[in-house]
Amino acid sequence: MRLSVVAAISHGRVYRHLGLGPRSRLDLLRNLVTALVRHERIEVPWARADEMRDYAERLIDYAKLGDTNERAMRMANFWLTEKDLIHKLFKVLAVRFQPHPGSYTRMLHIPNRDDIDRAKMAVIELKGNPFPPLIVPRRDTEKTLLNQLLKGYREDMQRAAAPEALKGTPV
Repeated sequence: MRLSVVAAISHGRVYRHLGLGPRSRLDLLRNLVTALVRHERIEVPWARADEMRDYAERLIDYAKLGDTNERAMRMANFWLTEKDLIHKLFKVLAVRFQPHPGSYTRMLHIPNRDDIDRAKMAVIELKGNPFPPLIVPRRDTEKTLLNQLLKGYREDMQRAAAPEALKGTPV
């Protein structure tokens, strides 16, 4: 694929065009932020998740100021379309992320959607959620059979090289 100069110039576009217009884009982002606060892990197209991530993190930053802060309440009232989640935002999520300076979300690539449009998909989740982790921790590979055999081979080679090194030194 060739990248032309026309594709590299932004022409004043500072965000992705999601939805049918500015109002549709804003409604889509508000619904995604609301779903993330409610479920704490959602599966969406990658572009939408990437665009929504900054807004969700900024909302949590404001929530950490407390529910007595007028600006924080206005932000929560605007971004959360389901008003019962305002309590969860201030009493659960803000308390959970109080010691953290930032980066409250984790975004992971998942396989593309095959059945509809081959869209690049992602899972976006709030850190510290109650679900099982998506990233499987790596096993301790030192205990595998192959690595144990290689370790024994290296030790044998070092033992064999040690007497030869002593032969070449003058006494």
